[in-house]
Amino acid sequence: MTKLLLSLHVLAAIVAVGPVTVAASMFPPAVRRAGGNPVGAGTAALLHRICRVYAALGLAVPLLGFATAAAMGVLGSGWLITSMALTAAAAGVLVAFVLPRQEELLEELDAGRSVERVGTVQLAMFTGVFNLLWATVTVLMIIRPGSTTGA
Repeated sequence: MTKLLLSLHVLAAIVAVGPVTVAASMFPPAVRRAGGNPVGAGTAALLHRICRVYAALGLAVPLLGFATAAAMGVLGSGWLITSMALTAAAAGVLVAFVLPRQEELLEELDAGRSVERVGTVQLAMFTGVFNLLWATVTVLMIIRPGSTTGA
């Protein structure tokens, strides 16, 4: 059962978190290029939709991770607690900063106003923080310091 849960957890991370990290990273340059172009605005809107949908699907990652950790008996491990905290921080950055800023920039494009570079630079920074948090969680999941679980 542990191997099944772990497999589902890893698959969920790849399928759900991967698209968010890529689409979120592509969004600021797409908005900058859009500049009143309806096709460019459509691309940005699509990237935002990918971020929203896959962020919701990404809820499966910590749920399956928690179930896997419980099955492995490692819920109290420091590396896991750190990973859970970083996952919560990444989710917080996505929900509080990345997705709302994307929506604001899309509203600017829809209204026909030019998007200020400062807004896209800030969004790129928040997206970078989100991606860095997920990269750190991934490394912790691979290294698993002190692990003797054998999974």
